Amino acid sequence: MTGRVSRTALAIVVVVVVIGAGIFFGAYYLLERAKPFALGEHCKIKTSEGSIELDIEQSEIAATIAAVATRRGLPERALQIAYVTAIQESKLTNLPYGDRDSVGVFQQRPSQGWGTSKQLQDPVYATRKFFVALEKVNGYRKMPLHEAAQEVQRSADGSAYAQHEPQARILAGAFSGRVPKAVHCWYPPPEKPVTFRPQVARKQLLRELGDDSAAGRSWQIAAWYVAHAQRYGLREVRYGDVVWTAEAGHDGWVASEEAPVTGKVRVL
Repeated sequence: MTGRVSRTALAIVVVVVVIGAGIFFGAYYLLERAKPFALGEHCKIKTSEGSIELDIEQSEIAATIAAVATRRGLPERALQIAYVTAIQESKLTNLPYGDRDSVGVFQQRPSQGWGTSKQLQDPVYATRKFFVALEKVNGYRKMPLHEAAQEVQRSADGSAYAQHEPQARILAGAFSGRVPKAVHCWYPPPEKPVTFRPQVARKQLLRELGDDSAAGRSWQIAAWYVAHAQRYGLREVRYGDVVWTAEAGHDGWVASEEAPVTGKVRVL
């Protein structure tokens, strides 16, 4: 009798363990699937110097600043200077307000000759104006980043830019394309269908970058498309033997089951 009871008890224990394990792994799977959506809309930028997270708008603007810098043939250091400035002035957002009449990513003032309020709220225009002013700073390539930023901005406290130098180096490495697979974004599925607009996306990219076929720019272009994927309804960005998908954006760049993409970045 005792043997039967023991065997019965053991069987019950085994059944409970199996059911418990099933529940655990089922819940784990569902949580993993839900993770990107629970985390909301975000982008992760990761290089050997560290990683940071930005929201979608910040990532779009970071990609735009890098594209304009590349179009002007500027070195990565110029890009870093732009980033320390934009982070300090607006946290990489396109503000419609600011101190006195300051507006935009770089908080430039119409009254100081930077342009109209409408122009300065166009990140492409604002970035061009910033770089035009930076290029006039003698020796900016050898200056500490915060000093070069202050030469352009003439802020009340130029030392404040220095605190953003680590983030600027990460962003510059990623959005310049020097570091491959450094940018990935994720966001919940839209409540309403989003129009797939790859040609509109490419038109905007060309406005910022000038040319999307030049050698060495592929990872910069890939990062730009990922940052702008939500805006233009892009589902996939492919380059080389990896792919980023909107459906599994939090997973980042993963191995593609299709043939490697050479030449231009492919957007689907």
